[in-house]
Amino acid sequence: MNTGIKRRNQILIIPLGLLLIAATFQGANGQEKYQPSSENLKSREWFQDARFGLFIHWGVYSVLGDGEWVMNTQRIPIKTYEKLPSFFNPTQFDPKEWVQMAKDAGMKYITITSKHHDGFAMFDSKVSDYTIVKKTPYGKDVLKILADECQKQGIKLFFYHSQLDWHSPEYFPRGFTGGSWTGREEKGDMNKYLDYMDGQLSELLTGYGPIGGIWFDGMWDKKDADWRLRKTYDLIHRLQPAALVGSNHHMAPFEGEDFQMFEKDLPGHNTTGFAPEQKVGDLPKETCETINNSWGFNLQDQSNKSSKELIQYLVKAAGYNANFLLNVGPMPNGKIQPEHVALLKEMGDWTKLYSETIYGTRGGPLSARNWGVTTQKGNKIYIHIINWQDETLSLPKLGRKVVSAKLFLDKTPVKFQENEFGLSLMVPKQKMNEIDTVVELEVK
Repeated sequence: MNTGIKRRNQILIIPLGLLLIAATFQGANGQEKYQPSSENLKSREWFQDARFGLFIHWGVYSVLGDGEWVMNTQRIPIKTYEKLPSFFNPTQFDPKEWVQMAKDAGMKYITITSKHHDGFAMFDSKVSDYTIVKKTPYGKDVLKILADECQKQGIKLFFYHSQLDWHSPEYFPRGFTGGSWTGREEKGDMNKYLDYMDGQLSELLTGYGPIGGIWFDGMWDKKDADWRLRKTYDLIHRLQPAALVGSNHHMAPFEGEDFQMFEKDLPGHNTTGFAPEQKVGDLPKETCETINNSWGFNLQDQSNKSSKELIQYLVKAAGYNANFLLNVGPMPNGKIQPEHVALLKEMGDWTKLYSETIYGTRGGPLSARNWGVTTQKGNKIYIHIINWQDETLSLPKLGRKVVSAKLFLDKTPVKFQENEFGLSLMVPKQKMNEIDTVVELEVK
């Protein structure tokens, strides 16, 4: 993940004029404008309906228990860091347990790190020896095992893949991370590196069954580099037309991307400082956040968020018409921390009760307010009140006449008044829920 440096090098596709072939435009490089396939459009719709996913940051860095950036933060040279795989033996990894945990929490998909910034492949890559199969005593392809289990249990699997690489000698010129302390020579060939990256992506897209998509990260390391995005994105769409492409570059989406992501922020916000100029586009959206303060396993990070905070973030994300991708960092033995499993179970208890107000919804008719958000589905509008103490809530006009109002959970009728000034709802304080009071409106 990112430490706060921004990418600003947006690629512009300049129209050359109307063509009479399939009514498409062509860019300045002669490529046709990206036209998502019918399978891809169906995947986008599924993605928006899914609303909740599990993010997993897992690699040999977990051995040190200091997060996924430990190689960079502790300035560990490559030759020293290469000793870590020999200590990585996750014999307690149970994919069935992981997938079932995600399902019980109400999650519809899993996104896992296939290769992070340290360059270590968590799968059986044939274009590299720096892999979990070839360098660890465990010797098994955890992504293949997980992919098979996801297919069995009906969970879609996405692969996080780092474009940045602190290990590869060809990743050159260097970015602002992974400096001279790595011990790499000050030379390399970026095109060779990108060929290598595309080779690993091809392996992931041809050997692991149907993939939900590729979740890129790391472009911000070299903001002015030519990342050959269209070539890579076209490769992905050719190998798996239904797969979705997204990138954590903190900018407006590039040509060929299928969803827009926001790191540790709701769409349109910039509390992290990562994306002061990121515009919210029209593609499906996703916001990712950590269950504590770390992406990868951090032994001393006890800053676990409460189930209330996590549930309210899920609700807010849905109100912003975005998915919530919640991260855990498994321990080096392959187990997920018990306190994190417990938090996910609590979230699952909530999602079972309120699923109708989140899954399959779109952002409601009102933008987010201090009191909460709205979601909608068909002729139902759900008012999610997460920060309100009074009995009467006044709303602007919703654009559709309200037929009825009731509490979603126990169906208690809610008094309402609609006039030229808007809509007022009266919810007795004793009926308020400390996490989320949901009022269901039926509208014409």
